[in-house]
Amino acid sequence: MNPSQKGTESNEVTRREFVKLAMAAGIAASSIAPARASDTDSPMPMRTFGRAGIKVSAIGLGGYHVGIQAEEQESIRLIRTAIDRGITFLDNCWDYNDGRSEMRMGKALRDGYREKVFLMTKVDGRTAVAAARQIDESLRRLQVDHVDLMQFHENIRLEDPDRFFAAAGAVDAFLAAQKAGKIRYIGFTGHKDPIVHLRMLDAAQRHQFRFDAVQMPLNVMDAHFRSFGKEVLPRLVSQGIAALGMKSMGSGAILQSKVVSPVECLHYAMSLPTSVVITGIDKMEILDQAIQAAATFKPMTEEQRRALLDRTKEAAAQGHYELFKTTAAFDGTAHNPAWLG
Repeated sequence: MNPSQKGTESNEVTRREFVKLAMAAGIAASSIAPARASDTDSPMPMRTFGRAGIKVSAIGLGGYHVGIQAEEQESIRLIRTAIDRGITFLDNCWDYNDGRSEMRMGKALRDGYREKVFLMTKVDGRTAVAAARQIDESLRRLQVDHVDLMQFHENIRLEDPDRFFAAAGAVDAFLAAQKAGKIRYIGFTGHKDPIVHLRMLDAAQRHQFRFDAVQMPLNVMDAHFRSFGKEVLPRLVSQGIAALGMKSMGSGAILQSKVVSPVECLHYAMSLPTSVVITGIDKMEILDQAIQAAATFKPMTEEQRRALLDRTKEAAAQGHYELFKTTAAFDGTAHNPAWLG
């Protein structure tokens, strides 16, 4: 949708639009295959990572939460257990918990675990110098010579796409790292407004650059308010760019609405044409919940989707439960401008 039309059209996904997305999700869901043997023998749906053709787990392990555990060994046990139970997509970021998240994940990926996963991390640098330094720091913390996906983090300002593609901007560092074999694929993330994502995709087109992945909020509230699902997701599908869903529960805020359950949140996001839905997991009970959602997943029917959106419409209307869109509380780079370089 043209941003200029935003004030005149409903943010709710229309039935026709959702059917198109659901068809794409159905194609992705048809590739479901059992994960490697695990102690629970729970199947993990596998999805195609965009046009790359690589298979990744439909549920991804969020990197932030693995760094907030008081005990490092418990974090390592959590990461390895997630992998053993079929989660192959691991998320992280250079700035999570002052680097602790990457360092713990690096330790967890020893002893053959690195070969079992699709590893992603992100950097904040807007200049080539800052981004290159952060890329190398992330690799050292993760104890790897390369990551599968490196992403430009927090594309939340209207000028962020311009800074990424500027002369001596972050894109230069990303391409140099890719040429050097330090990263395989390139993406960007953001949680503020779909207009900023569309500006980044437009800027990429002008520079004849094609992202491999885009990460954004996709949840039962997003369908009603500043909707990434409506405005960005169809474009990713049409271009073969891997859609990485995040904030399916809004860092817990959506659950506070009392109108939806955690498994419903995950099933809704998984029913969209996502390559992976990344969810924060900070304890074994939450891991069990994610595995349960994966094991019981079936793409939502139109009737199920409509009923769920009807139930969440009133709570979602003003973005009260999507604080990452409406407040600065989740804007790490705004609170730490030095990270930008």
